[in-house]
Amino acid sequence: MFTRDFAAEAAGYQAVLTEIRRDLHQIPEFGINLPKTRERILASIHGLGEIHLSERQSSIVLHIKGALPGPTVLLRADMDALAVTEATGLDFASTNGYMHACGHDLHMAIGIGAAHLIATHKDKLKGDVIIWFQPGEEGHGGADIMLEENLHMVTGSKPIAAYGIHVTSSWQKPYTFGGKSGALMASASDMKVTFKGRGGHGSSPWMAKDPISAMTEAISSLQTMVTKRFNAFDPVVINVGWIRAGDDHTTNVIPETASFGATIRTFSPGNLAKVQEHASELLDGIAKAFGVEVSYEIGSFPTEVVMNDPAATDLVRKVVKETFGEDRWMEWPHPIAGAEDFGSIVREIPGAFIFLGASPDKEGWMNAAPNHSNYATFDEGVLPDGAALLAGLAFEVLEAASQN
Repeated sequence: MFTRDFAAEAAGYQAVLTEIRRDLHQIPEFGINLPKTRERILASIHGLGEIHLSERQSSIVLHIKGALPGPTVLLRADMDALAVTEATGLDFASTNGYMHACGHDLHMAIGIGAAHLIATHKDKLKGDVIIWFQPGEEGHGGADIMLEENLHMVTGSKPIAAYGIHVTSSWQKPYTFGGKSGALMASASDMKVTFKGRGGHGSSPWMAKDPISAMTEAISSLQTMVTKRFNAFDPVVINVGWIRAGDDHTTNVIPETASFGATIRTFSPGNLAKVQEHASELLDGIAKAFGVEVSYEIGSFPTEVVMNDPAATDLVRKVVKETFGEDRWMEWPHPIAGAEDFGSIVREIPGAFIFLGASPDKEGWMNAAPNHSNYATFDEGVLPDGAALLAGLAFEVLEAASQN
């Protein structure tokens, strides 16, 4: 098995991958334009294959051609950081107001490690591998931009499989890989709602049209809606993240408007359309009942459900167990409500997204600071195994394709 050999070889990459990860950790950039990050990656993959750059964002595609003809496999590593001020106290902590609090610095290092493994052994590669270094995962549509630019087609043929790894700073046992077939992560989209009434004096609410009362009714009723209108085994999550109304310096004024914003999470493609339908009916009804006006956007900026292909997931499970041991695979009993734009990739290409436990706390990992926390820390010891798994999966897929 290729991956077993790669695991032993990748162990020798530990020092260099750690250095790359720490360099990237100190230059976090937000969104889709990441010039410093792109420059550091390009320096790390120089000479490994053909480079293709996006015209719309800072993405990189590395194309490694195998010595033998065959199909294409896509591997993906995301690049962007979060608008979080780091508080870890690490010697290499970021200081620019952004932070790789979701572990994308590790993802890039893993992708770079996989690139070196694949390029070193391309004489045995029965096809091509493209490695996407993708910006804009954190809500900026980076994967969709790369798809729109046909950067998955740089070899001239559509990839037959796609794989990605995501590290976690908590909740998954350190050094275990995890996932499941089918829905792995939710679709995420936004809801923004504004009620408009008629302002007035707080002593005489009957002479005004209070938008706050309508807003609070809507927030409460949306929770009832998701429990009464949706199957408990195909759930919907609506969580309000902000509300705005009135002036915090004044308590005796009924404002003209009241607004709130919420995130919507769904696990099957049809449920977002149902949320849009049912929530529209609900909001319109509440506005009528309270004698106010309402405007809303429901389901804006959606990501796709991350839907793992069963065959691709079976291969990951098999390779992990045979390479690293049975105890290194963690089968998920259900999906999580987090979202990822890898869903756009597996919408177009069958593949699997894999999680890798990377908490440095070997005992208290369940309660460690989670991804997106300004205290989140990650164990760099997982880098070689992540690189070996991605490289091995590419070889395994292409080897299997050559037998058909």
